[in-house]
Amino acid sequence: MSRRGRNSPTWRYVWGEIRRDADARALVLASESDRWGYERLEYSDSDSEADYSAVMVPPGPSAVPVTGESYCACDSQAETIHHRRDFYQVKDCHCGENDKEFDWVWDSGSRSTATLLSSDNREVSFHSVSSNGTAAIRGSKELAEGQHFWEIKMTSPVYGTDMMVGIGTSDVNLDKYRHSFCSLLGEDVDSWGLSYTGLLHHKGDKMIFSSRFGQGSIIGLHLDTWHGRLTFFKNRKSIGFAVTDLQNKKFYPMACSTAAKSSMKVIKSCSAPTSLLYLCCARLRQLLPDCIDNLDVLPLPPGLRHLLHNKLGWVLNLHGGPVEESADSPNHFPPSAVPSLVGPSSSESDSEGCTSDPETCQRKRCRWI
Repeated sequence: MSRRGRNSPTWRYVWGEIRRDADARALVLASESDRWGYERLEYSDSDSEADYSAVMVPPGPSAVPVTGESYCACDSQAETIHHRRDFYQVKDCHCGENDKEFDWVWDSGSRSTATLLSSDNREVSFHSVSSNGTAAIRGSKELAEGQHFWEIKMTSPVYGTDMMVGIGTSDVNLDKYRHSFCSLLGEDVDSWGLSYTGLLHHKGDKMIFSSRFGQGSIIGLHLDTWHGRLTFFKNRKSIGFAVTDLQNKKFYPMACSTAAKSSMKVIKSCSAPTSLLYLCCARLRQLLPDCIDNLDVLPLPPGLRHLLHNKLGWVLNLHGGPVEESADSPNHFPPSAVPSLVGPSSSESDSEGCTSDPETCQRKRCRWI
């Protein structure tokens, strides 16, 4: 066709209709890829905006917010996307936020410059205008001896190079990558981080650990300094052991994000000494793994029930099994990976001769306690 023909009003009209049809097909493909769990190709290395492209690629960091991983059903209130660069709009959700007392909050003095705090320093917002790199923050309390449990809720769309939660020592430089996009937690030997992509990072290495999490997801972490273990939970169900051999070390809770206008909120933070009371509650949790709350089924006096609820309710509410199996992961965790919140397992006891000699077994248990 001649150049004059291409510039004619009729041709411009036809070409406009073709372009509109192509855009419509792109939006349909984008919605279908959400439905089937695909991710779209990210054309820019910037995390400043979400980019909705119809090209499908294997799972990995994406500029498209992850959906369908919420703790509750509030994300069903999401509005339809009318523009390629709009975020999913989800109403303010407070599901799962029942605690009024917190052992620690985010530290206003230990954070990247690209962060803002709100909700009594429990909610952190990253890159409030646009993102030029990686921002990070740590908790206000050093986690030393004892049992530490906390939950972080994703209160914004989850997308981009990385959004992570984890632990790290005081040696982690929170502003090291403020001008570059990276998975900061787990980049070195001093930190461990779980990415929203489901990858566990440490010393620059990564492994498939869980399925993805998105807006509304609640990620729980249990740091057991007695056994030296770090366990992750997603939406209050166990994912499994992430780290062992953490004894005699001190860590801080940490989080980081490369995504613009992203946020996370501490909805629970509590600690307890590794006492006989804790060990008993942890054992009860093991013996009644299918109960949502052990306190609902145990015949306890009201005073004791109230005491346990206030001091160790988080232990009795943890859902310890079975361990989540990610559809993306070839590394399905065996039953032995379910968080053992107390002492040696029965298989360990049998290997030490407990089955054949009950008296010896009792002595070993007493010595361990």
